[in-house]
Amino acid sequence: MIEKIVLLIAFFVTGVIVSYIINIFLLRFSETLGIRNKNDVVVRWSNQSKPSLGGISFFVVFLFSAIGYSIVFSEDQSIFQNKQFIGLFTAGSMAFLMGLADDAYNTKPLIKLAVQIGCGLIFVFTDSIIDLTHIFWIDAFITVLWVIAVMNSLNMLDNMDGITGTVVVFILAACLTSSYLVFEVNRNIWSILLVSQIGAMIGFLKLNINPSKLFMGDAGSQFIALFVSFFAIHNLWDAGQNIESPSWTGLLICLVAFTPSAVDTLTVVINRLRKGQSPMVGGKDHTTHHLVYAGLNDIKVWYVFLAISFISLILSSLMVYLIILKIYWVLGFFALYFVFVFVILFRLTQKYAHKVK
Repeated sequence: MIEKIVLLIAFFVTGVIVSYIINIFLLRFSETLGIRNKNDVVVRWSNQSKPSLGGISFFVVFLFSAIGYSIVFSEDQSIFQNKQFIGLFTAGSMAFLMGLADDAYNTKPLIKLAVQIGCGLIFVFTDSIIDLTHIFWIDAFITVLWVIAVMNSLNMLDNMDGITGTVVVFILAACLTSSYLVFEVNRNIWSILLVSQIGAMIGFLKLNINPSKLFMGDAGSQFIALFVSFFAIHNLWDAGQNIESPSWTGLLICLVAFTPSAVDTLTVVINRLRKGQSPMVGGKDHTTHHLVYAGLNDIKVWYVFLAISFISLILSSLMVYLIILKIYWVLGFFALYFVFVFVILFRLTQKYAHKVK
């Protein structure tokens, strides 16, 4: 047990260090490369031009952690003989490259959607599928929708310093906690990838929390969202199935774990549709922006989302534990947390709607 924990800590620390060093390196050589906000001030809150290269470190750490696992545990079966890893690697590469292209050339929305659908289909056909109804084609459809929703939700949330990175850290922590509660502490490829990527996010946040020095860019938001959607399928959506409990329990766990991003996306979509606007167009009408309109500064908004994310982690972890104990009736009360946060932030957007530019 101690050996496994030490190993996981080593990969975590390596992820932090590698991510931080890469981002420092990119900052020094990015006076013109990857600069954002020259023409997208409507989308992002910051009015300063900063490099959007932070996401590169996520993908590099992903590759390094996979290679490191293969070297350290060379006696184990090759990860490239693992169908689910091949799916994650292929879809993750597609998401990263698509995001990188979008950062450089502002790709058309339909192209992004096509890539996201492709990523979802890759998951389906490499056995990373949400097992909700036990009917393949329905679950396959739900899985593709899930991937599209998460990739767009986290991308939309990336509108203010430190928000998306912080939310992602706690969602991945919820996935890791669920894995350890269900399967106990292990050092398989999935644990290594999770702890390394959490480390990468923390290394990035050192330079992204207000006042930030760089953004993660679409390359970062698309890849990390794809990564998050994969582990949420296996450790949150299918948590109930892993311990022979009702499949609907995974839905509630996901709802609570994704509360910060889900509430923001739902609020923005509702408000824009009511105004006859496209939900996919950028704007300064997110819950993060309305907290500023209410009088908070950027760092206090980050603290609010930090608190919401932390509570989501605690509650979703408790839900997994209760499912293990076969206690289902209280799960609905935990899910009310999502409703509570939504009502508070949605009402805030109504109160300060007149301040949206």
